[in-house]
Amino acid sequence: MSHININNLTYNFSQKAQKNLFYLCGAGLLLLILGLIFHHAPEAVGGQVIDEEKASLGQRVWANLLVNSYFFGGIALGATFFYALQYAAQASWSTVFMRVFSAITTFLPIGLGLLFFILICGSMGLHHLYHWQDKEAYATDPIMQHKAPYFGAIFFYGRILVFFGGWIWYQRWARKNSLAEDLLKEGTTGNNWAVNLRNAAIFLVFFGFTSSVFSWDVVMSVDTHWYSTLFGWYNFAGWWIGAIIVSNLIVMHLKSRDQMEYVNPSHVHDLGKWMFAISFLWTYLWFSQFMLIWYSNIPEEVVYYQQRWENFRGLFWITMLVNFAFPMLVLMSRDAKRNKSYLLFVALLIVFFHWTDTFLMIMPGTVGSNWGIGGIEIGMFLMFGSFFTWWILRSLSKAPILAKNHAFLEEGLHHHA
Repeated sequence: MSHININNLTYNFSQKAQKNLFYLCGAGLLLLILGLIFHHAPEAVGGQVIDEEKASLGQRVWANLLVNSYFFGGIALGATFFYALQYAAQASWSTVFMRVFSAITTFLPIGLGLLFFILICGSMGLHHLYHWQDKEAYATDPIMQHKAPYFGAIFFYGRILVFFGGWIWYQRWARKNSLAEDLLKEGTTGNNWAVNLRNAAIFLVFFGFTSSVFSWDVVMSVDTHWYSTLFGWYNFAGWWIGAIIVSNLIVMHLKSRDQMEYVNPSHVHDLGKWMFAISFLWTYLWFSQFMLIWYSNIPEEVVYYQQRWENFRGLFWITMLVNFAFPMLVLMSRDAKRNKSYLLFVALLIVFFHWTDTFLMIMPGTVGSNWGIGGIEIGMFLMFGSFFTWWILRSLSKAPILAKNHAFLEEGLHHHA
């Protein structure tokens, strides 16, 4: 076994760090409140405030709640996928990161719970993010009438519960099984490894189908008339790169505290390669979806990009260019992928612009031209981001940060690339 003491590797989530995250969350809440107070004042007619303008503020708040729930919940879902992928692929390089991936997955029930809450509130008429939840829309809209069986309450919420239940069950089982593995004697984990491998493979098959349908139901259905066969894969790439970025940030945080000393430059290099590669996968899917719709110029398809071109043009192009260009320009070389400063710069930049990518998927169909990035948006992002970070670091502190009885641990500790 390696000279590193693997029996007492724990993360100490200091009170100072927790207070800083608490203050950041408080700052986000303050910005949110100020954004609500100083929201564009509605016009008045005869002394009466227009109801539509009043409703637009609530619509904007609900839309931001959907953006952040989907974005941060998607990162946790992407980490769950990546965790399962390591077992199914029988990878050794990632054994030193498995507890980091596992900690990120613990946010999954919270993210999915918030999304389910938003869907239920929409069905109760508390917001109008989804046109298909308006029963009156079916009376005069032939396309909506055609989709009515798909959006039927029993079928819709039935599949949502099956998807969420399957993902959360695997996430909780995988983490519990990994922690239980620490208690086994070295050399007795063969059966445990086989069970991990089998269940990971089953989960990946289940995830491969359900993840696409989930993105259709929760985000693509915001634009009820529009559809794209690439939309599910495009969203999947966003979750995946988000999970890789957050993993990189956590590892850099731990390394800055002189922990994870067993993580060598080759491990860091491989995480950098994943961030580089999945950024290109996201760009490929973004361009494929955009180019095919632009080239075919079919009215019912082009309308999706017309909304973004008319009201979100600057943010639309900046998001694409940053998420593509910065990983390509900064992380192209081998040395850059091993450089903490480069990785930190790119990770922080593109995690924000992948949030704006989610913003662009949801805002045009929910608030239209009544959008902005002000106190409401920044405040809610800070609140979610600080709570998301606190939750992950708290989860990381509740278990050893190295899975000491992983079947490929020895190979992983001596990984070189």
